[in-house]
Amino acid sequence: MAVTAALIIIGNEVLSGRTRDANLQFIARRLVDIGIRLAEARVIADTEDAIIAAVNQCRAAHDFVFTTGGIGPTHDDITSRSVARAFGVALVRDPVALALLEKHYEGRDLNDARLKMADIPEGAGLIHNPVSKAPGFQIENVFVLAGVPSIMEAMFEGIKERLTGGEKVASITITAFIPEGDLAGPFGRLQEEFPAVEMGSYPFFRGGRLGSSLVLRSADGPALAAAAESLRAMIRDLGSEPEEDGEDGD
Repeated sequence: MAVTAALIIIGNEVLSGRTRDANLQFIARRLVDIGIRLAEARVIADTEDAIIAAVNQCRAAHDFVFTTGGIGPTHDDITSRSVARAFGVALVRDPVALALLEKHYEGRDLNDARLKMADIPEGAGLIHNPVSKAPGFQIENVFVLAGVPSIMEAMFEGIKERLTGGEKVASITITAFIPEGDLAGPFGRLQEEFPAVEMGSYPFFRGGRLGSSLVLRSADGPALAAAAESLRAMIRDLGSEPEEDGEDGD
């Protein structure tokens, strides 16, 4: 059985284009290492209704859900409150989170805005933040992480042991200077021949020539190897020479 996850990226600044999201690729690659497939990613606004709907839909559809953004001290950081409402629980001031903030801000202004970062849904467990100390949290299969990439990455590294994956998916990428339109028919038939292998075609323009990167992915090693060999033969039959971009665990 495949183990799947969803990522919910929360932030008007991402939707407006002011901020470029840097978290999706990191999370997707780390999940692959564990044997979890990121099956869905959403970018949503800083609105309570949008967060509640996305969290409830994704946690019902996937084994794991990760959110990034909206757990800071400003008025538009409403992720913690919205996740609490999605689960129908109270938002409470966590004593451990409070102690972490008090120690971190010792001698500085721990104002009401910063104290808000100690509020988490009742029953949730904390996610350690070694960078700025304000924690994230886990409630059931939902992991709420910071939006700042360096903080999010540190938080994620601390929760890897809580994640259980399935079979790891390997991939092989083969490129050829053949336009996608010429590949479409034979490549489609190859997919029908190897249903256990996910296949994708990605065009490129290089050195004044059109080409395609053909990516094969599967947890079935023998099927993947056989499909790759058939793909190489298909490319040669079309008058080109396959170029290997290698094999990896994603």
